Amino acid sequence: MLLPYHTPNVVEAGCDEAGRGCLAGPVFAAAVVLPDDFSCEELNDSKKLTEKMRYQLRPLIEEQALDWAVGVVSAQEIDEINILKASFLAMHRALDQLKVRPQHLIIDGNRFVPYHDISHHCIVKGDGKFLSIAAASVLAKTYRDDYMMKIGEEFPEYQWKKNKGYPTKDHRSAIERFGATCHHRKSFTLLDPQLKLDF
Repeated sequence: MLLPYHTPNVVEAGCDEAGRGCLAGPVFAAAVVLPDDFSCEELNDSKKLTEKMRYQLRPLIEEQALDWAVGVVSAQEIDEINILKASFLAMHRALDQLKVRPQHLIIDGNRFVPYHDISHHCIVKGDGKFLSIAAASVLAKTYRDDYMMKIGEEFPEYQWKKNKGYPTKDHRSAIERFGATCHHRKSFTLLDPQLKLDF
């Protein structure tokens, strides 16, 4: 069972990202502020949940959270600044949208770029330990999946509805056959290093 990461009388936001290891599409991040009495036994790291469960939990999180927001950084921006910086930027963009200003941030992972003057704590595998980070992981994952399924309609040959842009064998085969799209991250290794891709 996950726990609240609770400091008395401090408004905390949990942050997590989705899509960092993908070959195509943006990276999404979410920031979630949960009430002190929030409880949900089913909530966990989004990677440990089924797709059906993630989409069932999303409206519950959105309804019960004190505030939540999702930030996005495009594939083009990822190519310009690198995926690590893009992940932090996506979190910052999510935090920018919060109406409830947090006093402390808990971040999934081991690094973060400070957000204004708000203190933060990085927690490795935090999405499997604390409720607000797990909630952020569910929102980031589902909103990104929605986006990938939408653009997958325009580029069905890459099977983004199924692989969501991750480097599956079928996805790499489609890149080899059809080339890269405007949604692919050109700074990533899209093909086997022995193969050459012309942009």
